[in-house]
Amino acid sequence: MQEKTTPPIALTIAGSDSGGGAGIQADLKAFSANEVYGTSVITAVTAQNTCAVTAVHEIPADVVAAQIRAVLDDMDVGAIKLGMLFSPEIIHAVAEALRGFDGPLVVDPVMIAKSGDRLLQSEALAALKELLLPRADVLTPNLPEAAVLLGTEEANCPQEALAQAEALTKLGPKSVLLKGGHGKGEICEDTLLSPTGNQTLAAARIHTQNTHGTGCTYAATIAANLAKGLPLNDAVKQAHGYLQKAILAGADLSIGKGHGPVHHFAQVWAQ
Repeated sequence: MQEKTTPPIALTIAGSDSGGGAGIQADLKAFSANEVYGTSVITAVTAQNTCAVTAVHEIPADVVAAQIRAVLDDMDVGAIKLGMLFSPEIIHAVAEALRGFDGPLVVDPVMIAKSGDRLLQSEALAALKELLLPRADVLTPNLPEAAVLLGTEEANCPQEALAQAEALTKLGPKSVLLKGGHGKGEICEDTLLSPTGNQTLAAARIHTQNTHGTGCTYAATIAANLAKGLPLNDAVKQAHGYLQKAILAGADLSIGKGHGPVHHFAQVWAQ
């Protein structure tokens, strides 16, 4: 009998996007596209498409915790990505359920959908900062999310973005990846502050409205790379390259009437 192999395993704890472009669905696609077995814990069910979020159903906190226990008790999870957590109750449940997990934790502080709809209750922000940011191996906010976390105005230039990234490290995460896609200009710059070396990841802006799920995909791919054992800086660099290819390939897709998704499987579909 052929000896069995165990693939790298990653876990996403996030909301479900019925349109398939973001959240749990995007994370699982990103895991698979990057050769990692994906597991999931659903924190909320959203009625969502490329145009809007029309309803949110919060999963009871005890059920969220039970999902986490079910996965971690049975599988050797190499890394975890946190996305939409929605409420203080869910954040408390997640923090408690992850108490015994010592692998890499990627925290994507999902707050607002691409459509502008709120995905994190305002009263949940304090719990997020207190319970989960200090446990993050890497925090991955975009410019608007960084401003909310810091209680300040959104950065308008690379120098301000660097200052905000440095301020975010004081909230407790080991590393901060401040994503610059919301910035101005034809070059998008992401700023990574890491104990093993800071770096700037730059890419030409791709002019497309098909950017739904970019943040989820980026963070999930980082988690997938960490689950495979890559050092953080390499995990981020490879995830950045994968995301650029997914955005570029997704620009040619026509899915929905609003902000369409990136193309997670462009390399597979092209074969």
